[in-house]
Amino acid sequence: MAIKSEEKNPDSAPGRTSIGDGKRQGSIQVVIFALGEEQFAIDLFDVKEVVEYTTITKLPNVPEYIRGIIDLRGEITTIVDLKQRLHIAAGKAVTLETSRIIVLDDKITRSKIGILVDDVTSVSTFEGGQVDYTSASVSKEDTAIIGIIKKKVKVREKEVNELIIWIDIKKLLGDIDSEL
Repeated sequence: MAIKSEEKNPDSAPGRTSIGDGKRQGSIQVVIFALGEEQFAIDLFDVKEVVEYTTITKLPNVPEYIRGIIDLRGEITTIVDLKQRLHIAAGKAVTLETSRIIVLDDKITRSKIGILVDDVTSVSTFEGGQVDYTSASVSKEDTAIIGIIKKKVKVREKEVNELIIWIDIKKLLGDIDSEL
């Protein structure tokens, strides 16, 4: 599943205009993926492509969340286990062979980086009103959570909100990128 985006200008990313009440105008495009039992999203414009799991070569003396490296079409790419990076419990059993690697756009990282996730479920567009930005500041610590996306789904003929945690992958991986 290749995801390509041609118009990549992070300064004009959709959905980045604040209107002061915890919500923003415009629409956002995200890649939604599973980590354990939870759904997460990152900006579509931060993603170069999604590839199937391949054998990862382990590196010595690196943090536990750096799974290793792969050869992706002749380019060495560092793989970060996002579940370990975010301290997420394993949840349901997921085999590595069914996992996916989201390769990040070279414009947001100084080196080739891919993130290992349990599954990529969709590429979706949401309106600014579907995102709660105030929930992102629940803890006083500096976090990489941009907001919580409320996706309407039907469960037993009732419409409920499925919550998707929208993260700033550049902020989350900033320290990793400087170490590599």
